[in-house]
Amino acid sequence: MPDIPGAPPVPLSQLVRAQDRLSFLYLEHSVIHRDDNAITATDKRGTVHIPAASLGALLLGPGTTVSQQAMVLLGESGATAVWVGEHGVRYYAHGRPLSQSTHLLQRQASLVSNSRSRLRVARQMYAMRFPGEDTTPLTMQQLRGREGARVRRLYHQHAKRTGIPWQRRDYNPGDFDSGTPVNQALSAANTSLYGVVHAVIVALGCSPGLGFVHTGHAKSFVYDIADLYKADITIPIAFDIAAREVADIGTETRRAVRDHVRATTFLDTCVDDLKKLLHEDVVEYGPEAFDETSNVVMLWDDDGTTVAAGTNYDD
Repeated sequence: MPDIPGAPPVPLSQLVRAQDRLSFLYLEHSVIHRDDNAITATDKRGTVHIPAASLGALLLGPGTTVSQQAMVLLGESGATAVWVGEHGVRYYAHGRPLSQSTHLLQRQASLVSNSRSRLRVARQMYAMRFPGEDTTPLTMQQLRGREGARVRRLYHQHAKRTGIPWQRRDYNPGDFDSGTPVNQALSAANTSLYGVVHAVIVALGCSPGLGFVHTGHAKSFVYDIADLYKADITIPIAFDIAAREVADIGTETRRAVRDHVRATTFLDTCVDDLKKLLHEDVVEYGPEAFDETSNVVMLWDDDGTTVAAGTNYDD
C-alpha cells in the first residue's frame, strides 16, 4: 500500500495529558509555522519553538499568519486554534477542539436536556454569585430576583465610588452611540468578555448554544458563563473608564478588559469553573481525549449501548 501523503500523526505516547498542558498561548504579529513536532512563531525579535503536544489552545491574535503545516500539527496534537482579537478579546473563529472525544460536549448536552439536571446546574450558576450563602431553598424566580438586586446594588456602589450619575442600565444594541458614556462602556466591556468566554468554550469542545440559564440563542452558554464574572470585571472597569471621560470609550474599555485578562489568571479560572459546572469529576476530561480509543467511532443503539462502526450488519 502506498504511503499516505502528508506529515504522519504525532504518536499518542508523546502527547501530554490535558490537565498537564498549557491552557492557552496567545500570539500576535507573527508568522506561525512548523518545525518537526514544534510550532514556531517568528517576529522581528526572532523565532521561538513551542512543543505542540503541550498546548491546549493557541489563540491567534491580530497580525498572525499561520501555515497549513502548523494547523496540521495542532490538529494531530489534539490542540485547537482560536482566532481572536487583541490579547484574546473577541472571538472570530476556531479550529478543532482540544479533545478528540465528545465526552464534555455530551455531558453538556445530557445535563441541559434533562429538566432536573438543567435546574441543578442553573442553580449552581446562581449560587456562585452568592458565596457563603445558602441558596438551596430559593426557586429560580427568587434567584433571578436576588441576582437582579445584586447587580442593581453593584451599579449604585460603583456610581458612588466614581462619582458618575446613574439612572439605569439602558442601551440600544443597534445604536451604540445613543447610550450614556457608562452604558456605552458597559456594552463594550460585556462584548469583550463574551469574546473571551466564547474562545474558552469552543477550545474545550463545548457548545456555545446549549445554555442552562439562557436559552434560544447561539451564544446562550456564553452568556451563562460570562454572567459569572461581570461583577468582578466588566462593571468596575466600565465605571472606571466612564469616569475618565476618554475620547473613544469603546476602544478604551476593550483595552481595559484585554489588560485585565492578560494580567490575571482569568482564563484558567474560566476553564476550571466551566469544568466544575459540567461535573468533570463525573465524566473525566483529559486522558480519554488522547487514549488509543479516542479515535474509535461507534454506532448508537436504541437500548443505550454502542456497537462498533465500520462493520456490515447485514448478517
